[in-house]
Amino acid sequence: MPPPCGATIATMDLRQLRYFLAVADAGQLTAAAAALGMQQPPLSQQIQSLEQQLGMRLFNRHPKGVALTDGGRFLAQEARRLLADFEAMGARVAAVARGRRGILQVAFTSSAAAHAFTPAALRACRERHPGIDWVVSERNAAEITEGVAGGTLHCGFLRVPVAEPDGVVQRTLLSEPVVAALPLDHALARRRTLAARDLHEQALVLVRRPGAPGLYAQLLARCAEAGARPRVVAEVERMMTGLNLVAAGVGMTVVPASMRGAHAQAIAYCELARELRLDAPLTLLYRADRNEGALQSFVALVGELAAAEGPARSAAARARRGGR
Repeated sequence: MPPPCGATIATMDLRQLRYFLAVADAGQLTAAAAALGMQQPPLSQQIQSLEQQLGMRLFNRHPKGVALTDGGRFLAQEARRLLADFEAMGARVAAVARGRRGILQVAFTSSAAAHAFTPAALRACRERHPGIDWVVSERNAAEITEGVAGGTLHCGFLRVPVAEPDGVVQRTLLSEPVVAALPLDHALARRRTLAARDLHEQALVLVRRPGAPGLYAQLLARCAEAGARPRVVAEVERMMTGLNLVAAGVGMTVVPASMRGAHAQAIAYCELARELRLDAPLTLLYRADRNEGALQSFVALVGELAAAEGPARSAAARARRGGR
């Protein structure tokens, strides 16, 4: 029997190992062939081919069947381990294909992260799909849009989309009213509702327009229609930064209602009059051509949770109106 050769051993396949283990377990070629649903001669040829590839005898033949050699017993241990690893790998790959395992790179704007729905969606996905690993970051709307479009992010949560790249799905999950945030000692802080005229000449802090132009562009447009001209005194990258400046007395800003309560010791929140009413959506971005595996599972779950959230919010709103 020729000595083992690496190039020859590399041709050994899993089927041969399964045939070998069947013979090892049965102790007979005839019984092993029957268990495998094949004829004995082809099985014998496969065992002989494996022995030639390895350069060693795997079985001692005797009148009642076959018995493993020392080398055969060692190969049986290794073959069982290898086949078990291969089956486990197949199970892991199948779990990835079914969206139960994988890696998700997700980003949020600060205002999207402040909405109770966002952490609840992540928690629900972690509970339902514990095999999914998360890479989470905070970015502004423009960065999230670019990341999803460019493939460096799987998905992202933001408020008003800032662009519409080809292939990027922009799914509105929920919507909520926008409220004004003022320093607690501001002259308008005790107002329950602010009209456009109240914002005239008032110091206004806005999120930097390249980062999220939609919401603030709408606010300025509504003010202009009413003849009001606020003074933009600062532009920042994130809403939380804007609220920090409001708390410091720099000026006022507007934020989604879910951010009401931030810096409660330094900020007063007021509703906007009908002429200024703005709605802040919660938007999920992802590429249509990447919606598979873990991302597909997450998108489906988010849609399911958002569909359940809508009726619940409507019922809560009706209950609040009934209590007035």
